[in-house]
Amino acid sequence: MEMYIEKGESRMECELKIAAKYNRPFQILREKEIHIGGFLGLFSKHGVQVEFIFPPARNKNTASSAGLRYVQDSHEAQEEEKRKIISAANNARNKEIASRSAYDKGKEDSKELLDTLKGLLEKVENIGAEGKKEEHPAFVRIEKLLKLNDFSDHFIKETLDRMRKDLTLDQLDNPDIVQDNVLEWIGESIGIYNDDAASADYAHRPKIMVLVGPTGVGKTTTIAKLAAIYGIETEEIPALNVKMITIDAFRIGAREQLEKMGDIMQIPVCCVINKQDLKKEIVLHSNDADLFLIDTIGKSPKEASKLGEMKEILEGLGKSAEYHLVISAGTKTSDIEGILRQFEPFNYKSVILTKTDETDHFGNIISALAEKRKSLSYITCGQTVPVDIKRASVVNFLINLEGFKVDREKIDKRFPSGDADQFKWK
Repeated sequence: MEMYIEKGESRMECELKIAAKYNRPFQILREKEIHIGGFLGLFSKHGVQVEFIFPPARNKNTASSAGLRYVQDSHEAQEEEKRKIISAANNARNKEIASRSAYDKGKEDSKELLDTLKGLLEKVENIGAEGKKEEHPAFVRIEKLLKLNDFSDHFIKETLDRMRKDLTLDQLDNPDIVQDNVLEWIGESIGIYNDDAASADYAHRPKIMVLVGPTGVGKTTTIAKLAAIYGIETEEIPALNVKMITIDAFRIGAREQLEKMGDIMQIPVCCVINKQDLKKEIVLHSNDADLFLIDTIGKSPKEASKLGEMKEILEGLGKSAEYHLVISAGTKTSDIEGILRQFEPFNYKSVILTKTDETDHFGNIISALAEKRKSLSYITCGQTVPVDIKRASVVNFLINLEGFKVDREKIDKRFPSGDADQFKWK
C-alpha cells in the first residue's frame, strides 16, 4: 500500500487538502512538526507534515471527521433548523388538506394556516442570513483586544482568519487557549535583528552604525546611549574604542549636545559636512576604532531632496556601513508606513524603537513592521544615558500588551531572549 505526504500549517489543513485533492477515504499514519515559509530563515511558521495511505474501500456511509470547524457546525445547525421548519410546514399543509371537508370552517382555518406557512417560509429564507451574522464570542473578544492595543485592521483581519482556520470549536470555547494561540501568533510576527553574521564581516575592520530617521525621534540621544553601553567599561563588559560622528551641522544645538555627552563619557565626537570629510575621518581612525556611531540629519521623510543630500554624504562611509532606522513608539500607524517606505533607499538593517515610555500600546508598531517584514534591534524608554536602552526581544512586547492574560513561563520558553538585555559585542 503506497504512502503519501502532505504539508500544511496544521493537521486539519493537511486533512482538508488531502480530501480536496483526492476525494477518497484516507488514513493518517504519522505527523510531525516542521517549519514552513519565511525569508532567508526568518519569519518562518510552525507547520505539520503528515504521512497517509488510502485504505481499502469502506461503506459509503462512513463519515470523515476531517474539517470540523465552527463554521461547519454553524452550517449544520442551520440545515437542521431548516429541516425542522419544513417538517412543520408539511404538517400544517396536511392539516389544511384534512380540513377541506368542512368548507366554511376550513376556509377560515386555511387562511390561518396559510399565514403560518408564510411566516415559516420567511423564517427559512432569513435563517441563512441570520446565521452569517452570528459570530463566536471568541472572535469578538480577540478583535476588541487587538483594537485596544492599536493593531491595524489588516493585522486584525489576518488574526481572525487564522483563528477560523486553525482553531477547533472546542478550542474557541476556551478563552485561555485562544489567547495563548493569538499571543504566539503575535510573537511570530515580531522580527528581532540578529547581527551575528554581520559581526563576522567586521572581524578585521571597525563596525559602522548609522542612525537615520525623522526629526525628533531621539537619534542623537540614542547614539549617546549606544556609545555609553559599548564605550564605557563595566565589570561584565570590556570597553570598546568608540567614536561618534555627526553630520547634523544644521540643527541648532545638535553638535553641542553630542559633544557635551561625549565629554562626559570621554568618547571623542567630530562633525563633518560632506562626503569627503566623512571618508577621511573613517580612514584616519580605522586602525584604532572598534565602533563608529554616525548621527544624521533629522529631516521629514517628505523632504525627498534633503534625504537625497544626506544619502550622498553618507556614501563616504562605503558599503560596510550598517543603517538602523529610528522611529518613535508613539507614531501613528499610517505615518510609520510612510517612514518605512521613504527611508527604504538607505537599505536599513533594522528599526530602533524610541520613547516607548510615552505610549501604552505597541500594536501599531508590530502591525507595520510585520507587514513590511522589518526587524527590531533596540528599544529605548527614557532620556537617561545609558540605562534607558535594551536589546529588543519578543517577550518585552508580549508582556506589555494590554488586556491579555500572559503566561510568562510559556512565552519565555516559546521566545527565549537569551542575553537580550545585555550589551555584549558579538
